Amino acid sequence: MADITRRLGRRHLRGAPTAHISHHRGGKLLHDGPGISFWFRALTAAISEIPVDDRELAMTFHARTADFQDVAVQATVTYRIGDPALAAARLDFSIDPDSGVWRGTPLEQLGTLLTETAQQHALAVLARTPLAEALVDGVTAVRERIAEGLGAEPRLPATGIEVVAVRVMALRPEPEVERALRTPAREQIQQEADRATYERRAVAVERERAIAENELASQIELARREEQLVEQRGTNTRREAEEHAAADAVRAQAEAARSVKLAEAEAARTVRLAEAEAARSVKLGEAEAARAVTLARAEAEGAREVGEARAAAQAAWLRVHGEVDVATLHALTGTRLAENLPRIDSVTVSPDVLTGLLAKLGSAEEA
Repeated sequence: MADITRRLGRRHLRGAPTAHISHHRGGKLLHDGPGISFWFRALTAAISEIPVDDRELAMTFHARTADFQDVAVQATVTYRIGDPALAAARLDFSIDPDSGVWRGTPLEQLGTLLTETAQQHALAVLARTPLAEALVDGVTAVRERIAEGLGAEPRLPATGIEVVAVRVMALRPEPEVERALRTPAREQIQQEADRATYERRAVAVERERAIAENELASQIELARREEQLVEQRGTNTRREAEEHAAADAVRAQAEAARSVKLAEAEAARTVRLAEAEAARSVKLGEAEAARAVTLARAEAEGAREVGEARAAAQAAWLRVHGEVDVATLHALTGTRLAENLPRIDSVTVSPDVLTGLLAKLGSAEEA
């Protein structure tokens, strides 16, 4: 859409590089070309804007195949306006001088022309093609037929239209038919998957059987070796027992012989000790008897001498005491008594005792 601005009762148009502008005034062509700009008066100007860029026209339509099955066709046609002057003469591309908007719908007219033409040729080719073949090779056939039909259509060059490319994206049957067509393929795929699963399971079972056989063979070999090991251990144990028994017998014989020798030596030693003890006892008995006799004699002699000495001492003591006076005996008696009395730390003399003692001492002095 052209950019139109107002300035003091006049208009200024600035076109895009992809739009061809034609400006007529009074039936004369004043401005013509893409991406131009100019001033004009709205009351006297007749302006057309023809797009010259490539445009995509998407179309979707239904067709019927040779076996009376409906299919949906999705296609896209790329076109452009190659002769803007011819297109402006055949279609209304005039714009409002105030807003720059097309007064008609030229692009919708071009879309209808291209769609109906493409649909006509697509229906013609699909009407002679079965559904299965159309689904397999129909996209290429329909694309080629639409391209040929648009290229041979006389109205397009007369309108200045050039077809750049034709693309057919899909040919789809009805959902029920599509599911029915997918069923055999799905069944076949499922069968292939089942067969692959069975083969994989068979291979797994075979491998498991081989593994089980290997494990069984390994267990048999292990059991056989364990049996050999048990036999060898029994043989070794028996040999060890025999060797231990033989060693114990030799040890017992040696111990018995040693015990006999020790017993004989102990007996001989005991005999010698007994003989020596007997001889020693005899000697000790004789010496003890002689010592006892000597001691008895010495004791008897000592007792006799002690008795004689005591008798002499007693006689002398009696003789001495008989010769001294009575006062001396009293003194000796008091001395002897004092020696035998216990220790006295203090003596308390009462007046009565002191008086009695003094009276006795006085009477004694008088006497």
